[in-house]
Amino acid sequence: MSTDLFHGSCHCGAVRFQVRTAVTPAGRCNCSLCRRKGALMTPAFDAGELTITQGEDALTLYQFNTRVAKHYFCRHCGIYPFHQTRRDPNQWRVNIGCLDGVDPYALEASVADGASLSVMEDA
Repeated sequence: MSTDLFHGSCHCGAVRFQVRTAVTPAGRCNCSLCRRKGALMTPAFDAGELTITQGEDALTLYQFNTRVAKHYFCRHCGIYPFHQTRRDPNQWRVNIGCLDGVDPYALEASVADGASLSVMEDA
């Protein structure tokens, strides 16, 4: 899997970051949160490949169910730029729609069965 250095941001620009990752194979998840946000995600990458260059204080954290995964949102515009994964907290994924110069609509995507990871019946 080939990786490149990308720059990205939320919609309002308060949160800016750079990440070294591949964009393919891109993926979606069918868990209750991902179904609603509809983001196309990069493959997982090591936590050290993501650097927040501006606006860490503008990020807000959302966790649900097991509270292992950490989903970050801009508190100003509400855009979801990245998350720490549940399967491996040392792995992260970025919302491809937040990457400069990458068209998420030009990429094929698979769907991960995140819904089966639910451990709480009502989650």
